Amino acid sequence: MPLTEKLRFVSSITKSTYAMILAGGRGTRLHQLTDWRAKPAVPFGGKFRIIDFVLSNCVNSGIRRIGVATQYKSHSLIQHIQRGWSFLNGQFGEFIDVLPAQQRIEEMWYRGTADAVFQNLDIMRTTNPDYVLLLAGDHVYKMDYGKLLAFHVEKQADMTVACIEVPIKDASGFGVMGVNMESRVVNFNEKPDHPTPIPGNPDLALASMGVYVFNTRFLYEQLVRDADDKNSSHDFGKDIIPHLVSAHYRVFAQSFEDSCVNLNGEVPYWRDVGTIDAYWEANMELTKVTPALNMYDQEWPIWTYQEQLPPAKFVFDDSTRRGMAVDSLVSGGCIISGAHVRNSLLFSNVHIHSYSNVEDSVILPNVKVSRNVTLKRVVVDKNCVIPEGLTAGVNREEDARRFFVSNNGITLITPDMLGQEVHRVR
Repeated sequence: MPLTEKLRFVSSITKSTYAMILAGGRGTRLHQLTDWRAKPAVPFGGKFRIIDFVLSNCVNSGIRRIGVATQYKSHSLIQHIQRGWSFLNGQFGEFIDVLPAQQRIEEMWYRGTADAVFQNLDIMRTTNPDYVLLLAGDHVYKMDYGKLLAFHVEKQADMTVACIEVPIKDASGFGVMGVNMESRVVNFNEKPDHPTPIPGNPDLALASMGVYVFNTRFLYEQLVRDADDKNSSHDFGKDIIPHLVSAHYRVFAQSFEDSCVNLNGEVPYWRDVGTIDAYWEANMELTKVTPALNMYDQEWPIWTYQEQLPPAKFVFDDSTRRGMAVDSLVSGGCIISGAHVRNSLLFSNVHIHSYSNVEDSVILPNVKVSRNVTLKRVVVDKNCVIPEGLTAGVNREEDARRFFVSNNGITLITPDMLGQEVHRVR
């Protein structure tokens, strides 16, 4: 058996599991960064999309029957999956099905996370899985779902929730649960105003990661019951899980620490990059000497669409015109032409021209930075052409008149803000 197989928890359990990824959300807290794409399609880490992490977790865990439910502005997401994830072999029962909202049951779109799964029950039934793994498509982490599934089977659970400890001040944005000594969930509240802390630790709460395992028949029964409930919002966090806990079904929680991959330090790596500040910070973390997220791990690779690009290029070595990058990630196809780049992350095909300075910034693919530009603490969206002499990230008040500025002072620049009609519709 290859070493990579030994290190993973691949078993008959994972092979009899169907994974449904919920990837239809807009991600409104990312503001204009999701004006033209769904949150799971947002680029991350220099060459990936956010959804690549959950898809890679599935494939690396031995789960290769996958559905991706899409809805909001899904073209770039669907295109990415078609181009980057076509290596699964249907002849061996491996596939990724893209499941846009099709009004399969009634003339309505997906009304919630539970409804998104319910509307695709007929498709899911054709795969005849023993277990269903439900996943959010908009988080960045590495996790062996095989270990989560083994825990679920060991506990003879009806449902299992993967959980993580979060600061109590941030817990109101999550589903917060309480568990007993056997890890059984005894209470669950979705995004409570006053989260319940972990017993003995008032600074932390136990939060749902949006990763759920169900016994298949049990899931079908609960989705049908919920669909018939006219008072339900048809959401797992708001409706399904609270009902299961109150009805005393066997709902268990597994700590992410028990199934995470590449634990560096004491805290497992998991990021919700749902705000501009969180998105910028998570990308900036990758420029550190030893980042918490190990992207160089060959035993648990992150798969993605691989463009055929030339190596990054750095040109000119004059005292006033030197092409250089320090403490930065620079992707294929980039040209640093007589410019300085510090502590930044450049996606593919970024061209930075002479006498420009880029610092503490995230530059998405196909961006052109003209001469004499200064960019500090900015996120520049795909396909922007930064005009000559522009300065951003230095004067917050001036930036706010032209661009979006976050609470922590990160400036977001998109083509629309620059008057460039990349997405012209007429």
